[in-house]
Amino acid sequence: MKGKYVSETILKMLLLLFAVTILSFILITKAPIDPLTSYIGSESTLSPAARQQIADYWGLNQPLVQRYFTWLGNIFRGDFGMSITYKRPVIDVIGERFSASLVLMLLAWLCSGVLGFFLGMASGKHKGSVFDKITQGFCLVLQSTPTFWIGILFLELFSVTLGWFPLGMSVPMGVLASQVTLGDRMYHLFLPFFTLTVISLGKITLYTRQKYIEEMNNDYILFAKARGESSRQILNRHIMRNIALPAVTVQFASFSELFGGMTLAETVFSYPGIGTATTAAATHGDVPLLLGITLFSALFVFTGNLIANLLYGVLDPRMREGALHA
Repeated sequence: MKGKYVSETILKMLLLLFAVTILSFILITKAPIDPLTSYIGSESTLSPAARQQIADYWGLNQPLVQRYFTWLGNIFRGDFGMSITYKRPVIDVIGERFSASLVLMLLAWLCSGVLGFFLGMASGKHKGSVFDKITQGFCLVLQSTPTFWIGILFLELFSVTLGWFPLGMSVPMGVLASQVTLGDRMYHLFLPFFTLTVISLGKITLYTRQKYIEEMNNDYILFAKARGESSRQILNRHIMRNIALPAVTVQFASFSELFGGMTLAETVFSYPGIGTATTAAATHGDVPLLLGITLFSALFVFTGNLIANLLYGVLDPRMREGALHA
């Protein structure tokens, strides 16, 4: 029964991914930026025949449906095309850029999850206190504030005003790659990581706070108190177990927000990851790279949602049974 639930969940995700490929292909190929003009330049003196030859090489003159199935067939063969911007295979650009972004996202995901969980626990425990009100207000502000604005604010404060951190990039300028140390990389990584961690705190903190309050109002907590269990025993035996796994599930489900925030944070700090590659591809009308990044980001987000759905099924058997009887 569990295997059927997992297979049905994966099938739904694959269908959603297929729908995303169709929608993304239509939207990107119909964008107002002409990829041919972006490739050769707006002031190019190429002859019409040469322009036609380049368009034929990139498949820009084919019907939309034919272009889509050609692109999809190439994807199944592992060929994502050539990036017009970087003049390299799309899969190589994504692999190189995502390796830099992966460290940033994982660190921010882990730290925001741990800090948000304990901050939410503390806020729920002191419900109605000044600390609770400040925490709620802070989280609500984070939820409603654009990522790029927070990034610019931190850049102005910590880099320009205080001079504690560099203005951007992932390594020092003018230094050979062989001479860049791990400390240099961590120094340049800290401010984008700190920004992404802060903007990811709000959701998990508010969820954990609300879940803590709900658990403390359950009858089994009153029964545990009547049996003489201490506050620490109640926290360790009941509250932590009933809150931790749902909180992890919520954190996995926040992959889409994390990916979007990472893209904006990288752009603000000029961090050479997948976010800045997305901006460059959009600016230059690099359709192959945009499609590759869109597909890759969708896979990343769907992976997080898939893990979240599977965890929900494990934590709540009623959900699994509902899926099986649907």
